[in-house]
Amino acid sequence: MGNASTHVFQINALLKNIKSSMRSEFIRPCSSGIAIVTNNVPNPSDLSIIEKYFKSVEGINGNDILSPRLPQSKSYLKIIGLPYLQADGNKITSENVTDFMKHIDLFKNVFLATKPYIIKASPKSDMAII
Repeated sequence: MGNASTHVFQINALLKNIKSSMRSEFIRPCSSGIAIVTNNVPNPSDLSIIEKYFKSVEGINGNDILSPRLPQSKSYLKIIGLPYLQADGNKITSENVTDFMKHIDLFKNVFLATKPYIIKASPKSDMAII
């Protein structure tokens, strides 16, 4: 990959040319390629500049360069205190939980990766753990 500080300097020069306020602070290798630490979140044009730069670096096969992407995180969410049985005696379903979450402001910007998994809090309990 060459000298990381040279790449940081070159990327920052290109970003400055497009009047971007984003700057790369350092570049380090990681398990999935390289990580570029920046002073703020890059927009699509910043990412495009970084991609074009690395595709033009001598000694790097441009076909091996994947589009840069922002990190994504997934969190574990545990909901307690909901009844395991509904008023009609049927077990609560993942669809019930999803519908419930849509009406609560706390979950307004939460996007589920999978449907909720429901278990009884304990064998004799009437409460659920989602």
